[in-house]
Amino acid sequence: MLEQIGAYFGIYLLCCLKSIFGPLLGPAAGMSKLEIIIVTVAGLMTSVALFTLVGERIKKNIIPIFIKNPKKFSPSSRKMVRIWKKYGIIGTCFLTPLILSPVGGSLLVSSVGAPRKQVFFYMLVFGIFWAVVWTYSVGWLIDIGLIRK
Repeated sequence: MLEQIGAYFGIYLLCCLKSIFGPLLGPAAGMSKLEIIIVTVAGLMTSVALFTLVGERIKKNIIPIFIKNPKKFSPSSRKMVRIWKKYGIIGTCFLTPLILSPVGGSLLVSSVGAPRKQVFFYMLVFGIFWAVVWTYSVGWLIDIGLIRK
């Protein structure tokens, strides 16, 4: 029982960093599809909530410690700005689980000043969408024998 709780918690923590870890590691931990989806969405939304709420503080207090001249654009920050300008809040929330990490997507939408309620709603919707797609895709790959449990 304690081992199973540890496995769930470990997968949850990994989902806080990158959402794909839940569907990839859940079957090996013996989780059902519903459990995988719940743990994946919970990890994603934990990161979204944490980094959306403290994103502005991170931008003001933490980033200047690591970036000496924050006015200059780096290639990665230019990419983030291009994503935001091209897709807006809905597109950014859609791409967050797929391309960006929950941390990166949350910091991006909070740094451009997107409304928090919209961020939470769209991240939840697209987090559920991608968790379902990935969970059933991995399950299908296991069923046809391309991936082992």
